[in-house]
Amino acid sequence: MSLATADAARSVLVAARAARTAELDRWLGSLLTDGQVPEDVALVAVGSHARRELTPGGDLDLVLLHRGRADVAGIADRIWYPVWDSGLRLDHSVRTVHEARTVARGDMKAALGLLSARRIAGDRALADELRAAVLADWRADAPARLGELSSMCRERWDTQGELAFLLEPDLKEARGGLRDVHVMHAVAASWVASAPGGRVREAHDLLLDIRHALHDVTGRSTDRLVLQEQEAVARALGLLDADVLQRSIAEAARAITYAASHLWRRVDRFTTSRARRPAAPSASASPGADRRGVERRPVGDGAVEHEGEVVLARNADLNDPALVLRVAAAAAQAGLPLAPATVDRLAERAVLPRPPWSAGARDALVSLVGAGPAAIGVWEALDQAGLIVRLLPDWERVRNRPQRNPVHRFTVDRHLVEAAAGAAALTREVARPDLLLVGALLHDIGKGWPGDHSTTGAVVARDIGARLGFTEDDVRVLETLVRHHLLLPETATRRDIDDPVTVQTVTAAVSGVPGREREIIDLLAALAIADGNATGPAAWGAWKAGLVAELARRAAAALAGGTPPP
Repeated sequence: MSLATADAARSVLVAARAARTAELDRWLGSLLTDGQVPEDVALVAVGSHARRELTPGGDLDLVLLHRGRADVAGIADRIWYPVWDSGLRLDHSVRTVHEARTVARGDMKAALGLLSARRIAGDRALADELRAAVLADWRADAPARLGELSSMCRERWDTQGELAFLLEPDLKEARGGLRDVHVMHAVAASWVASAPGGRVREAHDLLLDIRHALHDVTGRSTDRLVLQEQEAVARALGLLDADVLQRSIAEAARAITYAASHLWRRVDRFTTSRARRPAAPSASASPGADRRGVERRPVGDGAVEHEGEVVLARNADLNDPALVLRVAAAAAQAGLPLAPATVDRLAERAVLPRPPWSAGARDALVSLVGAGPAAIGVWEALDQAGLIVRLLPDWERVRNRPQRNPVHRFTVDRHLVEAAAGAAALTREVARPDLLLVGALLHDIGKGWPGDHSTTGAVVARDIGARLGFTEDDVRVLETLVRHHLLLPETATRRDIDDPVTVQTVTAAVSGVPGREREIIDLLAALAIADGNATGPAAWGAWKAGLVAELARRAAAALAGGTPPP
């Protein structure tokens, strides 16, 4: 199916939501007025109805506002009973502005709903008064409320997982889902951070369309996209298949997660600064401080730390082809995030290395992934800015690529980065740490091409190795690592390692680079550990690790011309 088909399918869903919202507004307004407009009463929508995002399975969430009218119960019955009779699910309340304001200050869910309140019918001034009062309270209480909201989000993420990497995700509640965008708007309403940008809005709209299609396909108000529904949902959206659907979800969710991470860092700085306001800078402030007295601490060549993020130094040379990787490596090695504005500037203006890369650019890449887990967030920042696919064009094939089995925790590209980050802890076990790190980063690169991913991946790794400027022998080692990255775990768990033929099979496989066979065995053993741990608990454990280590030991002894000691 073409992109035009998908766009047309999504346009139909957008129009359907708009039409349904307009129809509901007219009907609910007629129930309130009943031929006459009552004074001092307003019907207000909150939640998805207020945002005009009501999908077929969505609930109505309504508030009937009044100014202390004694007959408000009768007016409420005039609205609630027809809604119930229609079969729509309804969450309702009857409040004065003071009551609604009190509830919002004590109930986070109510506060978030009322922040998006929209008048449907009735007294406009009353509805405006409610919204202004709730916003004023939200902004006045921001230090405490945003800390509470942050804790709620983290608890939800722990429960629901990360949308981009789930086989059967909850489109609304998982990390990177619709709920996170609503929360971002709430934080923006406090004036602590800016409203979500265009990429986040596009990601939100895509997830909303997927949720809409899911409700249409299932006829239920579910937000969990289970495997058996994914093909039908993909067709409803004009997409080729479930893989394309999951890849689209992963891309959208990662854009939201990345933006939300930056937003919560701003919130943390805000709440911390409110709790501990620094004194104004004196005339004797250090030269590295800016006009607000904030230190700019050097963390690498061309990079400085500023307010907990890494930014470009004033003398950074944007024409230096290694600058992007060097600044990224400095951030990862310091355990700090890259400032989004810095990433954007690098993407727009910095010169990138041309193949074959210089030793400086290659060393910076190795330093980046060699930082361990801290490299993952920095890599994600570069990826969100489109820099990774410009540095490594073959990365596009595995970017956001789903792995539709319960063994793998991540998409292919994220698995590769996780494996490389895990390999950083094993660099002391091998003679060539740089080849281990790059091999881990590329070991599943063949999953973007048809056929056996180890075979196709070896060809791609050979091309990338040459692009990175490795020597011909090193390129052949990388090619061997990728081609045989499953050799040790598969052989150790499927064959008898006491059989001499088993060891001969392993030593024969690594004989393609004369003189470096032992080095390759050590690299494969370390790569097996990094790959298994990055895959998930079901892929690696003590039993498997023991077998792989013993097979590697016996192969190394055979290459040395002897037998392994007991």
